[in-house]
Parts: sequence; C-alpha cells; structure tokens
Amino acid sequence: MDRQTFNEGLLTFIQQSPTPFHATETMAGLLLAAGFQRLEESESWELRRGGSYLVCRDGAIIALRLGQQPLLESGAHLTGAHTDSPCLKVKPVAERTANGYLQLGVEVYGGALLNPWFDRDLSLAGKVSFLDDDNEINSCLIDLHRPVAIIPSLAIHLDREANSNKRVDAQKHLPPILACMHQEESYSFEEFLLTTLRAQNGHSGVQKILSHELLFYDTQPPAIIGLRDQFIAGARLDNLLSCYLMTRGLLDASADSTSIMVCNDHEEVGSASASGAQGPFLKSVLQRLVSQENTAIDAFERVLRKSLLLSIDNAHGVHPNYADFHDPAHGPRLNGGPVIKINANQRYASNTESVARFRHYCNREGVNCQSFVMRSDLACGSTIGPLTATETGITTVDVGVPTFAMHSIRELAGTEDAEQLYRVVRAFFDR
Repeated sequence: MDRQTFNEGLLTFIQQSPTPFHATETMAGLLLAAGFQRLEESESWELRRGGSYLVCRDGAIIALRLGQQPLLESGAHLTGAHTDSPCLKVKPVAERTANGYLQLGVEVYGGALLNPWFDRDLSLAGKVSFLDDDNEINSCLIDLHRPVAIIPSLAIHLDREANSNKRVDAQKHLPPILACMHQEESYSFEEFLLTTLRAQNGHSGVQKILSHELLFYDTQPPAIIGLRDQFIAGARLDNLLSCYLMTRGLLDASADSTSIMVCNDHEEVGSASASGAQGPFLKSVLQRLVSQENTAIDAFERVLRKSLLLSIDNAHGVHPNYADFHDPAHGPRLNGGPVIKINANQRYASNTESVARFRHYCNREGVNCQSFVMRSDLACGSTIGPLTATETGITTVDVGVPTFAMHSIRELAGTEDAEQLYRVVRAFFDR
C-alpha cells in the first residue's frame, strides 16, 4: 500500500469514528469484510489454526489471526492502542435553559485541552439504549453528522485579559448552545433522541430512552495540509491514528505466528474499566486462546513470556515555538519516523529488550526511529503499555507517531510517520 492510499484511508477512518463505539464498529467492519469471524464472549469458542477472529466489548475490540506455529513455540505478536479521546460528554439529565438559550450540560472526559473547543461547529454521536415495543432493551449508535451546537467565546471587549489569563470553568463555561428558546417553551432531549432513532436509525418501535453515552465532536473533517502537504490535521489523532495503522497492519500481514490487535477504551481516564487496559478483556481472550491449543497448567504463562507487545500511542513532537519544554537530546520531529518512548519511572513500559526488538524491526524495514524522554523536571504521561504489562507480564515497548497539540480538539501529525509505523507493524505481524 502506497503512502497516499494509506493516508486517505486514515482520514476516512477518523471521519467515520467520532466516538469509541463508532471506531470499534468501523474497525470491525474492515475486519469482517476481510473474512474475520466475530466471536461472542458469552458463547463457547472453537478456534482453528489459520483462522481470523474478532471480539468487541463496548468501545473496545480485539482481533487475532492464529498462526500455523503452536503458541508455545512462537508466543504471540501483539499491538495495543486505545479508541477514546478527550472530549465533552453529555450529562444524563442534559437539557438546560439560560437567558433564552437551549444548552446541554456536559462533563469533561479525559485531559482535554479546553480552549480549542470554543467557536467550533459541534455535532453529537454515541450510543443510546432504549426500550422497544416488545418490551426488550436494545442499543444502537447514532451520529447527527451536522453541526448542532457551539460554545461561543466571550468577546475580548468583556474580558480584556483573555489572551493572557484565560481560565475555563468546566461547569459554567462549557455547556454548548443549541437553540434560541421562546418564552415558556419547554424542550425534552429524550424526545429529540426518540425522534432521531426513529428517523435516522429506522427503529420505529422505540418506546422509551433508557440511557445514553453521547459525545460532542468537531464536524470539521481531517485533512492533509501544509505548503508541501506534509501534515495531517484532525480530531482524535490520539489515538485513532494508531488504531487504524494497527488494523491495516493486521489485514495486510500474512502471519505464520499468532498476531493480536487490542484497542482498549477509557485510556484517557485511567483504563480502569471492563473494556480498559486495566480490566480483564485482553487477559480473558488470551486465556481462552491458549486453552484451545494446550491444557498444560503452565501453558498460559509460558506463552506470555514468549510474546511481545507494541503499545502504540502518539508521542510529543518538538513544537518549534515551545522547544524548551523538551529534553534537548530527545526531541522527536514530525516526519522523522516513529518514536520509542522511555521513562525511568515506568510511565512507559519500554525496556532494553523490547526497545532492541522494536529497533530491529525498524532496521529491517528501512524505517528511521526516534527516541522520546520527558524533561527531568516535568511530569510524564502514560499509556496502556505499563498497565497491560502489569496485568499480563508480556514484554512491552511503548512507541508512537510524533504529534503536536495532543488532546486538543484538532491535532497535527506528519504524513510520513503513520505509514512508516504501519510498515513496521505489518512486518512485526509477518515475522
């Protein structure tokens, strides 16, 4: 796959994935179209060598290809990422009116950079659970697609210190505006959802909305930008970019060894959930996978010790206007190649062995790789890598694509890096 085709597919994937639920559904669609078989966790599994399978849990997905080699000989080649991004999430009791305007109450999900959310054309997407006319509980995904809300900034005339001392009160300043309200007019967000489900999703039998997980997102589509078309600008690059390159790598590899891709939810809020990296999802699938092949009491632990995980999450590129926030010797550059992330306090899971193995794959593919270490006087973020390594004991390396504006409503990456990391992942699954 050439770089242009890869990047076009990436942009399409991001546009189709405004929420973790949609990202999981979109990845599942790509895999199913390629012959993967969907598994249900509540059912018994009968897996065969050479088979391709996927299993979804809420906003998370695990896909795997079983190699011809026994797991006890080869171990598993795993890659991991996350489907969620910082955003604004609609509260359960959402509607509110103030000074004649309809607004929705929101919570901040994750460590969002809040100022860029102002003055953007926002839409809503997510998951809704409802009672149908057979008195059964069902769920479905919705996406309004069109701009329905905005969070206007306060004019500079009313806040002369806005450019030097901008403070965002999440409770007071972030509820988006959706409409003007007439005096004495009432509005039911539940009724709006009922109408939307009946019209957009074809659920004519919807009787009552029971719950929802709805997220606001920026409607501006992702794009290739720059004087020389060297940058990708878009929402949710952290971490849909990694999800896409992993999916493409798995689809395009012809693995003899067992290859597994896991995309967890809730990384941005700590990963402690049923579908998060600190939860049981991956370990449960691995245990079922090993038990299908070998019932020895120590088989599971032996397979884990022969496995390797590439934890793939975006890295901080050196911003030319803020270069002093980086260690001078560890400044990843956009379009300089994938980044190996290292931290002495185990905020990243990379160690000598895992770094060496990743560098070896990069060298074999002719891909340059960079290193990132946080400044010693600044706190370091983390990824699913240390959590997955803690839960499973699998040797892990944290890597990713360098980006700017991480956790903004619109982030920036290079047009070369994701495709290069895709090639390394494809080779990793192949060998």
